[in-house]
Amino acid sequence: MISDTKKQFTEDEIKAFKPEEKIGIVASITPEGLPHVSLITSIQAANPTVVTIGEFCKGKSKEFIQKNNHIGFLIMTLDRKVWRGKARWTHFKKEGPEFEAYNNLPMFRYNAYFGIHTVHFFDLVETYGQEGLPLGSIVLSSLMTKWAKSGVKTSIQDRILKPFAEGIFNRLDALKFIAWIADDGFPVIIPVLQCQAADSRRLAFSSLAYRKELKTIPKGVPVAVFGLTMKMEDVLIRGTFNGFSTSRFTEVGSVDIDWVYNSMPPCHGQIYPEIPLVPVVEF
Repeated sequence: MISDTKKQFTEDEIKAFKPEEKIGIVASITPEGLPHVSLITSIQAANPTVVTIGEFCKGKSKEFIQKNNHIGFLIMTLDRKVWRGKARWTHFKKEGPEFEAYNNLPMFRYNAYFGIHTVHFFDLVETYGQEGLPLGSIVLSSLMTKWAKSGVKTSIQDRILKPFAEGIFNRLDALKFIAWIADDGFPVIIPVLQCQAADSRRLAFSSLAYRKELKTIPKGVPVAVFGLTMKMEDVLIRGTFNGFSTSRFTEVGSVDIDWVYNSMPPCHGQIYPEIPLVPVVEF
């Protein structure tokens, strides 16, 4: 749960964010005003009040943050410690000490295919201190979701999620995060590891884990849900939050899917609605 709001990182937190082996989730805002979520493990704290992101492959999030500079972020280290917060993009650089530091990291220094080519800088707006994942309530909430999700199926046969993507959301060991845009204009990220696919058109999750925060999401608001496995397989959906209802004596929130995006390199792209193939006529 979110604790006290802070305006700076501590030195211990800055050190905790340094390793490349961590989960970094960044929520940005599309030009249409919708939430977008990306996996960006290069996120770090350059100093107590500045967040940096090293860009090594071209995705939508870097375009979005330069048009709307408000982001939400979540950092989870290998020991399951979590930090969340908000930041504001200010500028980017293609040289300098931060650029050199990124490219001296083992992940990029010895990579034959790509390195960090741009470093993005953000002013920290607020952070909430270290959190621990409430594993007990997450496990119970996941089991309750599995039990209750059939009660919120759509019964529509036409598929939206492909079986692979549906499988990611149904893995109990996968990480999932939901994001929406709060009244202050910043995206908010909430871990929702209990989230599963009720069918290929709707996601569902018990309210037991992170209940207080999930209850702050307004009914009818556009949300983005990002699913990620430990093999770095991931998928992003966007849709409408339906609020909470009772299914099989369990309080369940649901999201109707209307957009699916493959954010895995090397080929990012929209999966649903399907984009027609266009023949190449100029070479």
